[in-house]
Amino acid sequence: MNGGIQVGKLLVVLGAALVVLGLVVMAGEKFSFFGLGKLPGDISYKGRNVSFYFPLVTCLVLSALLTLILWLFSWFGRR
Repeated sequence: MNGGIQVGKLLVVLGAALVVLGLVVMAGEKFSFFGLGKLPGDISYKGRNVSFYFPLVTCLVLSALLTLILWLFSWFGRR
């Protein structure tokens, strides 16, 4: 029974984190927090009839941040 409570707490924390992340992304479209989406190294091409954008460096930065956050959750969960 105790394991179920821990899983429940984890799901609540992850759900709250997803809500906060979603709000940041929605607000970021208007305010461009920390320049995400327009970092040097992001690939952008605009032709006459086509445009292509791939945020390569932004993806790498977000991946590193999420990895660090999940590693911290794991580390504090073991203690």
